[in-house]
Order: sequence, then C-alpha cells, then structure tokens
Amino acid sequence: MHSAPTARSGGGIVSVLAVAGIVGSLMQTLVVPLVGELPRLLDASAADTSWVITVTLLVGAVATPVVGKLGDLYGKRRMMLACSVPLIAGSVVCALSGSLIPMIVGRGMQGLGVGMIPLGVSALRDLLPPQRVGPAIALMSSSMGIGGALGLPLSAAVAEYADWRMLFWGSAALSVLVAVLIWLLVPATPAHGRGRLDAVGAVGLGIALVCLLLGVSKGADWGWGSGTTLGLLGAAVVVLLLWGLWELRVRDPLVDLRTTARPQVLLTNVASVLVGFAMYAQSLVVIQILQLPEATGYGLGQSMLAAGLWLAPSGLMMMAVSSLGARLSAARGPKTSLFVGALVIALGYGAAFGLMGWAWGLMVASSVGSIGVGLAYGAMPALIMGAVPQSETASANSFNTLMRSIGTSVSAAVVGVILSQLTVTSGGHTLPSESGFRTALLVGCGVALVAALVTLTLPRPRPATFPARAGAPSPSLASLSPASPAAPIQPPTAAPSPAVSSSAVSSPPLPSRALSSAASAAAASPVPASAMPASPETLAPASPAGPPATQVWPPAPVRIGHEELGPWRDAFRPPESRPGAPEPGPRNTPPSSATDVPQAGTTVPRAQIAGSPVQIAELHREHAELRVENAALREETTALREENAALRTTNTELSAANTQLSAANTELRAENDELRKELDVLMQGLSAWVQNLGERTG
Repeated sequence: MHSAPTARSGGGIVSVLAVAGIVGSLMQTLVVPLVGELPRLLDASAADTSWVITVTLLVGAVATPVVGKLGDLYGKRRMMLACSVPLIAGSVVCALSGSLIPMIVGRGMQGLGVGMIPLGVSALRDLLPPQRVGPAIALMSSSMGIGGALGLPLSAAVAEYADWRMLFWGSAALSVLVAVLIWLLVPATPAHGRGRLDAVGAVGLGIALVCLLLGVSKGADWGWGSGTTLGLLGAAVVVLLLWGLWELRVRDPLVDLRTTARPQVLLTNVASVLVGFAMYAQSLVVIQILQLPEATGYGLGQSMLAAGLWLAPSGLMMMAVSSLGARLSAARGPKTSLFVGALVIALGYGAAFGLMGWAWGLMVASSVGSIGVGLAYGAMPALIMGAVPQSETASANSFNTLMRSIGTSVSAAVVGVILSQLTVTSGGHTLPSESGFRTALLVGCGVALVAALVTLTLPRPRPATFPARAGAPSPSLASLSPASPAAPIQPPTAAPSPAVSSSAVSSPPLPSRALSSAASAAAASPVPASAMPASPETLAPASPAGPPATQVWPPAPVRIGHEELGPWRDAFRPPESRPGAPEPGPRNTPPSSATDVPQAGTTVPRAQIAGSPVQIAELHREHAELRVENAALREETTALREENAALRTTNTELSAANTQLSAANTELRAENDELRKELDVLMQGLSAWVQNLGERTG
C-alpha cells in the first residue's frame, strides 16, 4: 500500500482527476450543437440520428456500476486508465465516420468515459490526507456540471466556425492528455475489494437499465401508451426485481443492496435522483427559451453559440462554489450542504420564473441554480463514503452517479411531456408555449424542495466516541484499591439487639486492605470483631443461601490468620507474645477460663468490647454511613478520572486537527500567492495586448 502523497503531489492529483471528470462529462454535450445537422451529415432520418445522443446515455448508465465494482477489485487508477482507452478509440471512430452506424458505435464507446468521475471521487479517499479530501471531492463532483456547461459553447463555436470532425479529434486529444496525466501523476491505488465480478448481476442490471432508460427517453417519440414503451418499462420492473433477488443471494454482489439499504445511503441516492432531475430540467428549459425566435413573444432569439456563452458562467460558478461547499460540509456536515444546495436550486427556479424575459436574467438564474447543484453534488459522495466501508467506495459512488443519470433521464421525459402538451403555433410551426415553460419551471422547483425535505430525513451523524485501547482495563474502583470488592458496597443495617433472632443481618465486610490493621485496632476499637472479615474469601459476593442462622450476642471472636503472613507473621502480635519475649508477669498471665483470650493473641476477647448494645448499634450506624460515603466518593473519583481521560484525548485530537488545519492554511496561502502572481502576469499580457491592438487600430 502506497503512502500518502505530499501536498504538492496532492494538488497535482486533484487537478488531473478534475480534468478527467470534465473530459468525461464533456462527451455527453459534445454533439448537442450538431443535432439539427446530423440527418444531413450522416444521411439518415432525425429519429435515427437521435440515437447518437441516446446511446451515450445508455452505455454510460450500464457501465458506471460495473466500472465502479472493478475499481474496488483491481484499483481505481487502473480502471481509469482502462476507461480512457475506449474514450480515445470512440473519439477516433466518430471523427472518421461518415454514416450512422459507425457514429453510434463510437458514441457508445465514449459513454464509458462517464465512469471516470465516480472512480476519481473514490480514489481521492485513498490518495489524499483527510483534511484535503473534502474540498477535492467537492471539486471533482462539480466537474460533471462544469464539463456540461463549458462543453456547450465550445462545441457550438467549433461546429459553427470549423469542420464538425474537429470536435471528435479534439476530444481524442484531450482523452490522450488525460490518460498520460493519470499515468504520470496519479499513484496506484490499493484494491480494497475482495471476491470477483458478478457477471450475472452486471448483465441483469444492464438489461434493466437499457429497458428503463430506453422507454423513458423514447417514450415521447413512440408514444407513452404504445406497446413498445409499456413493454420496455414493464420488463425493466420485472428484471430489476429478479436482479435484486439475485444480488441478495450471491456471495460477491455487483451492488451490495444491504449496504445500499442503509438509511444514509438510501436517502442520499433518493436525493440524488431528485437533484439530477432538478438540474437537468432547468438546463432544458433555459436553453430553449434563449434560442426560440423573438416573434413568439417570450423567446430571446439567440444563436447556439450565444446561448452557450450565456450559460457558460453557470459552469464556472459550480467550480467556484466547490471550496465553499467543502467548508460548509466541514463545519456543519455534508447533510447541511445537501439541504442548502437543494434550497438554492429551488431559488434558481424562482429567479428563472421571474427573469425569463431577459438573457441576463436567465444567466443569473442558471448561475444560482448551478451554485445549488455544486453544493449538492459535493455533499453526496461525502455522505455515501461516510456510510460504506472503504472496500465499496467506488461501487457505491458509481451507483450514486447512476441515480443522478436516472434523474436526468426522467427529467428529460417529464419536461418533454409538459412542453409537448402546452404548445402554440407560430409561423406554421408548433412550439412550446410560455405557460409550458413556466409549468416546467414550477415542477423543477417542486422537485428541488422535495429533495430538501428528503435531506432532512437523513440520520444525524453519530457523536464521536473515544474507544479504549485493546486490552486496557476500564476505569473502576479496582484502580483505586488493590483488592477492593468486585461488587458494589451495600450499606449495612443497624446492629441487632440481643432480642433479635433470625431477622438480623450482619454488616458487610471491610475492604481487604483493612486487614493489615484489624488485629491491632480491634483491642482499642469499640467496633465488634464480627464487622471484620475472617479471610479474603469473604470479599467475593456470596451466592444466595437459605435463611440466616440465629445470631448470638456477643458475637464469637474472629481469628486473624497470622500464620498466613509469612515473614511478617509476628509483626502484628503483641510484644509480650512474640517469640523470645520475657515471661509475662502476674498482670499479663492469661486466664484459664473458656472465655479467656488464647496466649497466641490471635483472638479479640469479648471482655475488651466496652459499651452498651445501644452504643454499639450507634457506632454500627455511623460506620455504615461512612462506608456509604466512601463508596460514593470512590465512584465520583472514578467518574472524574474517566472524564479527565476523555478531555485529554479530545484535547490531543483537537491539537492534531489544529496542526493539520494550520498546515492546510499555509498551503492554501501559498497556492493563493501563486494564483495572484499568475493573474498579474495574465493581466499584464492582456494589457499589453489591448495596448498593441489600440496602437494598430489607431
């Protein structure tokens, strides 16, 4: 496994992967300016040439989850290089084609390039340090919208002022450049997945997606009530059900449906469908309003190139807002970024609804909507990767990309139905009416608000925990006393009087460390010897037994096992009873009665227990209160120690995070300085060029 790249190589990795994502998404809008000219260029009907766009969508949707799974199994970098091969070959085939079939084949091969986007997003988690993953994911995710927004005016300019084949030669050159940059600058990524590719699941998902997307995209042309459309949609439902049963039973599924069914993953995918719908609906409506003739009363009469230039700022806004979305996700979580993004998309629809009479108004509305899309697209991969294991990041992100594609396909179908039902006749042509466009805008706004509501149902992130080290004992009273009891200390009851019989309960034993002073303290203490344990075994919690025996007062003397103390057995004996001590005098001669203390001095005589039973009971009560208070203090000390340890761990983590943020801030400042220098050079060159141009014209 490779080590984390340096900051310099990390910046190169992000730039290369972002360019790869832009090139992959560029293929979807590459031929949009040629749609009206394709029947003449390829000598085919308009219905047949529409497959040039449809086949890219179908192949991209089918290949994305398969490529993602292969990325988990064999490495993301390897699969990105593999995707660049059909991307290059498809561009060359399209550039050399002069008929419909080779063009469709080449466009299908170009559809494989869409899989580079989720692969790049997943690779960032393996290649970058944690503090840089968020901004990089936001930029990489926004590349899909950037490529689509910038590709339209570029392809329109090339189609208008140059040969249409230059579009595909240029895409081939860009694909080669991306492959070389990935080979040189992107390190090899580890293969976290295990098992093998589920070929049956891949075929089943491919068939279901083809039936679904084909029925949705061609339903307007074939008729939504036709047998072909209904048959395709019905087959898609049946095949998806069978595919789901297969994926739940196979050992190595193509898509882990159990992981996908987790609330965070499932709801994020649902929100992805809705956001994809809202994004594409706005672009479909705005581009048509810009290009419709002014004679309709609501069209703005812009050419394809002018319309693309009006929409170009929206792609730049997605790129500019990516860093803002990453900061918002870091501060408030990706759920907040997705929610704010959905609301901003709805705000963009509202702006378009009120400013659709001016080209600059539509530019502002599309830019606002693109800001929301950038925030949402940057948050979705973070939510997905935060809920799946690292061995499934590529397949999970690919499935999320598939959900967005399904959303855009359904959006095209729904907007097409709305605009085809609300039409007007102008100059002998049937065109969508103004009310149709406004209805489509309201539908898109409603879908964006539904996406925001779905985002609110996402589960809250779990609070950070500080797990204990493996093998480390948990803090307890054992850390305070070397031989404290395992069970909590129970408060003893008051000592019974001599009249009390079987209902009397003896007081609990003292901790074992009290044994060392029990013998010497027993003679001077008024506490009865029954309050002290006879041996360490009494510290273990006793198992339930039968009814207690009748307690006799005064209690029997307790024997202290001095013989178990080894070399220290004489340390606790009275001086007169130690070996070698002088013979005791008449005062110290032990009595010979049965109640006398043995000469060894190992028992506590009852005669030395002073005080009445009432006094002894009071001492018992005070002793019990002290023990309860001692136990409470120990518990409080343990809790304070645990809290102190947790605070120390938190402080250490915050210090490490602060260090990382400081380093990242330093890097960003250095990059900002470099960008300022480059901008200064650019402005100087531009100023010189303008001055030179003025001198020439003057």
